[in-house]
Parts: sequence; structure tokens; C-alpha cells
Amino acid sequence: MAKRDFYEILGVAKNASDEEIKKSYRKLAMKYHPDRNPDSKTSEEKFKEAKEAYEMLSDPQKRDAYDRYGHAGVDPNMGGGGGGGGGAGFADAFGDIFGDIFGGGRGRSSGPQVYRGADLRYNLEITLEQAANGFDTTIRVPSWDACEPCHGSGAKPGTSPVTCTTCGGHGQVRMQQGLFSIQQACPKCHGTGKMIADPCTACSGVGRIKRNKTLEVKIPAGIDNGMRIRSSGNGEPGVNGGPPGDLYVEIHIKQHTVFQREGDDLHCEIPISFVKAALGGDIEVPTLSGKASFTIPEGTQSGKTFRLRSKGVKGVRSGYAGDLFCHVVIETPVKLTEKQKDLLRSFEQLTVEGGAKHNPQSKSWMDKVKKFFD
Repeated sequence: MAKRDFYEILGVAKNASDEEIKKSYRKLAMKYHPDRNPDSKTSEEKFKEAKEAYEMLSDPQKRDAYDRYGHAGVDPNMGGGGGGGGGAGFADAFGDIFGDIFGGGRGRSSGPQVYRGADLRYNLEITLEQAANGFDTTIRVPSWDACEPCHGSGAKPGTSPVTCTTCGGHGQVRMQQGLFSIQQACPKCHGTGKMIADPCTACSGVGRIKRNKTLEVKIPAGIDNGMRIRSSGNGEPGVNGGPPGDLYVEIHIKQHTVFQREGDDLHCEIPISFVKAALGGDIEVPTLSGKASFTIPEGTQSGKTFRLRSKGVKGVRSGYAGDLFCHVVIETPVKLTEKQKDLLRSFEQLTVEGGAKHNPQSKSWMDKVKKFFD
């Protein structure tokens, strides 16, 4: 079977640049590689075809011979153009492909890999009043400091770390697996590029000692449950000179005995006597900023909600305070004396004789029940 044109296989023009040829080949190789298509003979053939086309067109001498004489110019059985060089070009391009798949890229590290330190979280429990008003506090968090005896080197005083013999100080090694080349942290030095023959006894060769440190934290007024405050650079230290992580102080507000918070609003239940509910009157309630009062109208029913504007919490991102919602709960008297019971029976008799005007809700409900059964 006659061979297909190499330019046609790669899908490029005859005047395509070396970069265009490489880019096209990389795309085809990633698409048809046998590892990605393990059960496809067609993909395997297309991969081999693209590989051969790239090996020829990536070598200037072979490409020139192919442009002049076609396949005969590069077929060694037909006395055509020559020798090696194409294999190296293939390996270089395929190394790029592997880097694209696994994120390594082409670049080889010239030194140990640098990593940012991990972030830390500190749970801080505060009261509702503290959250509403804000305050300054101090916290103690675990920290790593450089070991003083070895000055952070990890080596016993009087000695120094030496260059890792496995990676040559790069901190990275390449593992060859067939056509693939995998770059990973050196297993001998764990990516540091250095070896410690005689470790420091104070830090066991780590170069750091764990200690607790005290930090000042400003809690802004209006902070809500679950919000976090970032303390930059107070997380775990970086690796191989990398930047430290951050510390996040997460707020947890204790349950309040009176109020429940919903956003910037506060809610509370206010028990009142049925006499107060029936006759009405003024009532005094607590707020986070002191006391407030409002008037209960005559005939107030259980569950009625009264809204006190701007008596809630002014949130961190709010321009004004929320409201306080007071939910009235009428309390039924308990442990009555005989005299109190007699008075209530007399009161009940009078309300029944007065008709539906005293108990409109009961009258309405009874009417609905009658309609239901009718």
C-alpha cells in the first residue's frame, strides 16, 4: 500500500514552520496514543503514522530530502537520505506532550522545588454581644520556628548538609518508563536537594521546632457565625524557602439565652399574661444596647409579632442595623388557688353570655367545623 503524504498525515501545509509541525504532531499523539486507546488498532496505526511523519519532518535534512524526492528520499531501502537525528526530535516533542498531560511542562528544575506552606484554621467561640460590638483578643496557635542550635539547617552544629547524590541537588528525579519520562520529588532528599549525614539532635534534622505563638486578632463589629478572619503569613511555613500559608480564624457564636440571630435581625419570644393580652399595656424588653419598650394593644393574640426597628445587629457589610422581632406568647396560669379558679369560672360565664364578640376566633372556627360536617 502506498504511503500517505507526511504533510497530509500531520494536517499541515508544505511550508509549515517547525513549531506548526510540532504542535500538530503533539495534538495527534495525545489523541491516538495507545495508552489512551488500549483496544483500538486504528488508533495505534494512526499514532505510528504520525510518529513517523514527525520524525521525518522534524529533521531538517530528512525534510529537505523528502521535499525533493518524496518517500524515496527518506527510505533507506531505496538509497535515500540519511541518518539519525529524528529520534531525538521525537523524544523532545513527546516529552512536551507528557508534560501537558501531567502538568510538568518541559522545563527541568534547576533546584529544589519550592512549596507554599499549608493554611491553618482556628475556631474561636464568642458571645452574641461580642459579635455585635466587636472586640480585640489574643489567641495561641501552634507555630514552627527555625531551630536555634543548627540555625535551621537540620545538620548537627559544626556540620553542613551536602548535595544529594541521587538528584545532584535538583530535588527532582526523572523516571523513564518506555517512551514516558516522569519527573518527581527525589526519594532520597524528599525534594530538598540536600542530605544530612549527621542530623541536629534538637530538631532531629528537620531544621524547625514546634512552638506556640500568641497573635492579636481584631474581631470586627457585626461579624456573623461561620465568617473567617484571615491572618496573612501565620499558617505553616513553606518548604525549601517557600512562602508561609495563612491562618483563618473561624467564628462560632454561642447560643444566646434570649435572642436568636438571623442575618442582621434578632428574634425573641416574650411571654405575657392573658390579662395583659386582653387589656393591653406597655411592656419592656431587653436589647443588645439596653432596654426598649412598646405598647401591647388590647386583644393581642398569641404569636403576634412586634417589630422594633434598628434594634438588631449592624452587620460587617451593612450600612444600618437590623431589627428586633418580638414574638408574643400568652402564658396560661398554673397552680391556681380555688379562689382564682372561681373567678375564672365567673369570667368564663360572662364571656359566654356576651356572645361571639368576646371570642371571634372561636366563633369563626366553630362555623368552619359545622360547614365541614354538613
